[in-house]
Amino acid sequence: MEAVNLLSSNKYTEKQIGYLFISVLVNSNSELIRLINNAIKNDLASRNPTFMCLALHCIANVGSREMGEAFAADIPRILVAGDSMDSVKQSAALCLLRLYKASPDLVPMGEWTARVVHLLNDQHMGVVTAAVSLITCLCKKNPDDFKTCVSLAVSRLSRIVSSASTDLQDYTYYFVPAPWLSVKLLRLLQCYPPPEDAAVKGRLVECLETVLNKAQEPPKSKKVQHSNAKNAILFETISLIIHYDSEPNLLVRACNQLGQFLQHRETNLRYLALESMCTLASSEFSHEAVKTHIDTVINALKTERDVSVRQRAADLLYAMCDRSNAKQIVSEMLRYLETADYAIREEIVLKVAILAEKYAVDYSWYVDTILNLIRIAGDYVSEEVWYRVLQIVTNRDDVQGYAAKTVFEALQAPACHENMVKVGGYILGEFGNLIAGDPRSSPPVQFSLLHSKFHLCSVATRALLLSTYIKFINLFPETKATIQGVLRAGSQLRNADVELQQRAVEYLTLSSVASTDVLATVLEEMPPFPERESSILAKLKRKKGPGAGSALDDGRRDASSNDINGGVEPTPSTVSTPSPSADLLGLRAAPPPAAPPAPAGAGNLLVDVFSDGPTAQPSLGPTPEQAFLSPGPEDIGPPIPEADELLNKFVCKNNGVLFENQLLQIGVKSEFRQNLGRMYLFYGNKTSVQFQNFSPTVVHPGDLQTHILSGLAH
Repeated sequence: MEAVNLLSSNKYTEKQIGYLFISVLVNSNSELIRLINNAIKNDLASRNPTFMCLALHCIANVGSREMGEAFAADIPRILVAGDSMDSVKQSAALCLLRLYKASPDLVPMGEWTARVVHLLNDQHMGVVTAAVSLITCLCKKNPDDFKTCVSLAVSRLSRIVSSASTDLQDYTYYFVPAPWLSVKLLRLLQCYPPPEDAAVKGRLVECLETVLNKAQEPPKSKKVQHSNAKNAILFETISLIIHYDSEPNLLVRACNQLGQFLQHRETNLRYLALESMCTLASSEFSHEAVKTHIDTVINALKTERDVSVRQRAADLLYAMCDRSNAKQIVSEMLRYLETADYAIREEIVLKVAILAEKYAVDYSWYVDTILNLIRIAGDYVSEEVWYRVLQIVTNRDDVQGYAAKTVFEALQAPACHENMVKVGGYILGEFGNLIAGDPRSSPPVQFSLLHSKFHLCSVATRALLLSTYIKFINLFPETKATIQGVLRAGSQLRNADVELQQRAVEYLTLSSVASTDVLATVLEEMPPFPERESSILAKLKRKKGPGAGSALDDGRRDASSNDINGGVEPTPSTVSTPSPSADLLGLRAAPPPAAPPAPAGAGNLLVDVFSDGPTAQPSLGPTPEQAFLSPGPEDIGPPIPEADELLNKFVCKNNGVLFENQLLQIGVKSEFRQNLGRMYLFYGNKTSVQFQNFSPTVVHPGDLQTHILSGLAH
């Protein structure tokens, strides 16, 4: 209470102690807050600049919502009042900034917003600095209300950049005029696109060129403060050039300037240079200029002592990679991976996998790269990576034989990572017949090699290997007796793990009971995986965070480079054609993410109606939007390639998809009792619009017309 009484004093020292006590020790929920607010309101209305500043400082220090509600309307008025002192304006701008950050909804936007922009022309540099901070925060939410600040900011920046260190003596820091204000103005300009006014844009470009020119001049002082202030303006200037991405000359000059910092003795400067060049690498104007520094960046990756700088070097190599240097960059990143810090190994594995896939012209090189990746850092190779290589090998006939040969040789190493066993089990189970003609990789040798790893693997890998064994029985009948002996062993049939026990029992029964034709049908080769976006890239984006999109997804620079099939994990639920052997390799360890609900009448409308179990039938063909927006009517008639094969399932099933194209899906559900049967036909609209005048017609074949009772349900 004594502190509140001090607020009413006319002595500066007593009032200062009262405000200091309240700012530090009074809780915003205190019973005295109403008395405090009344005292503050009196000081704000007193027109005494010293008392007004004390009151504004107290509001900013407390920053409670109650104070915001009480004074949010008064502070803008004080800020733009013509008779307010410069110190009061400066304090009011910072106080309003504090309240806006705490409670944006309490600060009303009104006519004062247009007047606050003109504070950028104020003669007092402190007022301008505070106003720039306030406008930068406000314009992020209300850019249209403050768009007139661009021309004023450019004008003020031009005066600062072109001035000598003696012109702004009170705001010159180690021979650098107003460095903090310059940085704030450059950040404010990054909130808006390039100026449309040619005169303003020309003046801004002149400012940016002046900053780049000054960076080349000899330093005026050897003090570290001088270089810090100078470099702060330079890096913010480069950030603005990158943000505009419209001046090729400035972008190349910025890249060359950053290249000089790559070998600077200051670690922070090397880090900032690498970080900025990562963004420059995604620009079509400066990408080639960034590539000229590849040797320096590779050297930084090898020799830097700071792990954060090495990580930025790896990011820059990833960003500057294209077809011309992909093999060099991938090989260097693989070499670095052997000694890389454990904290960044998974990220580097993902980047190597993405680059090897994106820029692979020779698919054998891609296979070699991924297998080397597993050999060097197998613990950090996630499921997405080895799923992806299986997808590509399955979809590319020209690489299947090479992949089988290479993985067979890799499995012969005494110490073999479990992920290598998974890849080897899948590829040999599918394509082992392509290398079976060589006595060194005959079927018995392939089986013995895989089975030698069996007891060292986890349950999931052993389940996959059991599926490979049953595939071998189909591919290589001469191994049937040996494999049945393994399946018949007590360690399999009475295994404590239910999954392994069930697989052993079912595979043993299948190999013993089924005929050769049935076995060949059940264990047929996996069909190609559908074309989808690579899940590795999606995982890397998640790992890097929401702000990494531009650096990771630079497909606009080389849109035609991703020749390898895009796809998701090779789980059976994504296979385009259902197969009895869909889960033989046990890749359904984790279910795929649930798709968002489709609009009525779209996609898999019929699936739940006539499916026998909970497993969802995958949709075939393009999305409904792609189908509906196709170029012309000639594209909507033909069924998708798998449509003819849909009829085969009705040999042993009563329900399923009868016909499907890009617009329509026809399903059938039937049931029979003795000599009577009932059949339902379902018509699914796969587009996002409603069919008009749609009417199915039932044609009675021959003399069956008298025995068929037809009805149409809508």
